[in-house]
Amino acid sequence: MNWLVFVKVVKGELSPFDEAALETALKLRDAHGGEVIAVTMSPPTAADRMKMLTRLGVRSVLISDKAFAGSDTAATSYVLSLAAKRLAGSEYLILCGRQSIDGDTAQVGPSLAARLGITAITNVMSLPEISEGRVSCETRLGDESAALPALLTVERIAKLRFPSIRAKIGEVELLGASELCADSTKCGLSGSPTRVLRSFESERGRRSCVFLPKDELMAKISELAALDVVSELQLEPSEAKLPEVYAVGEEVAAIASRIAERVETLDRLGADEYVSLFREKKPEVVLFPSDLWGRRIAPEVATRLGTGLCADCTLLETDGRKLFMYRPAFGGRLTAKIECRTMPQMATVRTVSESSEIIVSAGLGVKRELEAVEEFAKSLGAELGASRGLVDAGLAPYERQVGVTGRTVAPKLYIAIGISGAVHHTAAIEGSRYIVAINPDRSAPIFDYCDFGCVDRF
Repeated sequence: MNWLVFVKVVKGELSPFDEAALETALKLRDAHGGEVIAVTMSPPTAADRMKMLTRLGVRSVLISDKAFAGSDTAATSYVLSLAAKRLAGSEYLILCGRQSIDGDTAQVGPSLAARLGITAITNVMSLPEISEGRVSCETRLGDESAALPALLTVERIAKLRFPSIRAKIGEVELLGASELCADSTKCGLSGSPTRVLRSFESERGRRSCVFLPKDELMAKISELAALDVVSELQLEPSEAKLPEVYAVGEEVAAIASRIAERVETLDRLGADEYVSLFREKKPEVVLFPSDLWGRRIAPEVATRLGTGLCADCTLLETDGRKLFMYRPAFGGRLTAKIECRTMPQMATVRTVSESSEIIVSAGLGVKRELEAVEEFAKSLGAELGASRGLVDAGLAPYERQVGVTGRTVAPKLYIAIGISGAVHHTAAIEGSRYIVAINPDRSAPIFDYCDFGCVDRF
């Protein structure tokens, strides 16, 4: 049995998701035997990091070639599928991190599975069970299982072990376009159906905070909790409109109506049904929700249709002919404007129905008042969230973590208590209709990203 782990080396490091996927593979190897093969498609500079992984008893493979430069998620999944066919053997399980930290798309895993013709199980939350040729997992969407071979994308559920002090460094295998017999027209910029038109430092999420005394803030919270939800994505209709857009779900259809003369609203179906429908109807634009379900099925549909997909869009524009999509990257530090050069043009878009209506999140600043925060959340009928710092300190379960390495949320009302407001947190809450913060530090960055704030202890 081969445990094939695809990772991405960014600035010499693996993401927490990739480390979790690798540790999961090591645990499966310890329990069931076999070989762990760590594979990255990265520039040659990644060789040093991949070489260190060999100390864990891992076979390490670096895929690198000038022909692969500039690959989008579709072109990347094509190259990785060639590597999987070369390395996996007859019995295998592929593991990937949920998403990379630079792109944050979560598309490569499901797209890779579609190219290999195997089942993808995403957002895995616990060590998978292997029995009688099947893999069973607890995921964010519930318990799931699939026949082997299969592909899993893993949440941040494990910390990568340290190598033994006696472990020796091995060699890294190098694979290029010629070794993989890659079709140059499907690689790099020329093989990428999506293209970044420009990127710029993101000002998204910044708000003008109104500071209130604590008693007035509590009254304001009660007022906001009673308001109806209104989508924050592209509220004004576009002057130019596309003739028709296919949209999955009413929330996405409402967004599509601002850029289209006519919207065809679809129910949630299976990938086979969408592929058949789109091949018959040949729509020019298809939009899916950017929730866990949409992030799993949209990449499969796009891959099978041979088209591009832009993930997690926060703004849509059109000149009446083309769709232009804006999405955050690098943990929200940048915003990219993207076009899809193939048909249908596809995207997943953020909606306001991806989480509970009200979320109360706690940070390390209230680690001694967690019971009081929980009682406050209960009084509002709110879901509990947590910062990465609180989770890493072992004071809250990972399931509650809000942030780039946790969950992206879009509630009606988000209340941050004792959270400083690092970019990896604020990028994950910018879709919230209203944001309220309580923090004793007047200079805390969270106040740059909230509508109402209180400089006080909880």
